[in-house]
Amino acid sequence: MLKLAAAAMGQVACAILVICTLLSPVHAQSKEPATVPVGVVAAERKAVKKALDFVGRVNAIDRVEVRARVTGYLEAVLLKEGETVKEGAPLYRIEKSLFQAAVEQAEGSLERSKASKIFSALQLQRAEELLAKNVGTPVARDQAVATYTQAKGSVMIDEANLATAKTNLGYTDIIAPVAGKVGKTNITKGNVVGPDNGVLTVIVSQDPTYVTFPVSQREFLRARESGRQFDLNGKVQLRFADGSIYPQTGRINFIDVTVDRSTDTVLVRAAFPNPEGALVDGQLVNVNLEAGSPEEKIVIPQAALIIDQEGIYVFVVKDGKATVNRVKTGGQSGTGAVIDQGLSGGEQVIVDGLQSLRPGAPVRVGRG
Repeated sequence: MLKLAAAAMGQVACAILVICTLLSPVHAQSKEPATVPVGVVAAERKAVKKALDFVGRVNAIDRVEVRARVTGYLEAVLLKEGETVKEGAPLYRIEKSLFQAAVEQAEGSLERSKASKIFSALQLQRAEELLAKNVGTPVARDQAVATYTQAKGSVMIDEANLATAKTNLGYTDIIAPVAGKVGKTNITKGNVVGPDNGVLTVIVSQDPTYVTFPVSQREFLRARESGRQFDLNGKVQLRFADGSIYPQTGRINFIDVTVDRSTDTVLVRAAFPNPEGALVDGQLVNVNLEAGSPEEKIVIPQAALIIDQEGIYVFVVKDGKATVNRVKTGGQSGTGAVIDQGLSGGEQVIVDGLQSLRPGAPVRVGRG
């Protein structure tokens, strides 16, 4: 029994020795986090222009709904959907035969009226000559005057009817009233079209174009207090939904004179060159309006920003480890983010390798 107890005690001692070995500092060191290779960018101070951001919408300067002005058989569709056309380019053609016949009929009526006017003029001249010789009567002369006046009126009516007929004949050729890009056609060859058929297609001008954006009264007051008035000569830049910057710069050319009572905003409009057609009528864009003189700010890449429930933070390399710095942003500068609080400049901000990082993890600057 004593031998069995001694053997059991020996096994327990061996087990304790193994556990102590596993908990030793040497084993703990083997489980330390691996060093993460990261890319960094120095937080640098730059001269940043004061700017105000708004959401705007692209509006074509000319937007025309093309409609038929006479009723007739649609003989041809001449446009190509989506193409750019010049002013006066043919879009549709309505059958002309009935309208040409109306023109010829009006011309015939006019010739008849002119002949009646010539005849009534001769009768009036004879009546006046007879009255002057005391052969005719005043009644006959007055009747001749009335007949001549009626003939003149008939000529004027027939001239107007001829002009109307020619105008209607001209409306059989439906042309582009403005230069721009043509939308899809809402009707095809073979249909009967007329003023009651609605819009046949739409043409929107391309270059230049407008961007309108509402500005709240609060923004106007803030701009006035800080000296950042809405300048009609101020430069305006656009940013698309994917974050890319529109290369052309616009200028404000109109500020509405009334406030929208439903939204308490004032509509502001800027004009932009659009030579490549990148701005599309109805498109939503972000509007960046320069205001005031530049200020020195810290700017870092947008990729360095991380958002959690507590706000925004970045990882900074400090003593070879990833350290969390809570920051407060102050807008954008180009493709970078402006930092108002949390960085003083010169810090190594991590922009690459963020997926593998944890606070306090050892890092090695080697890429980015």
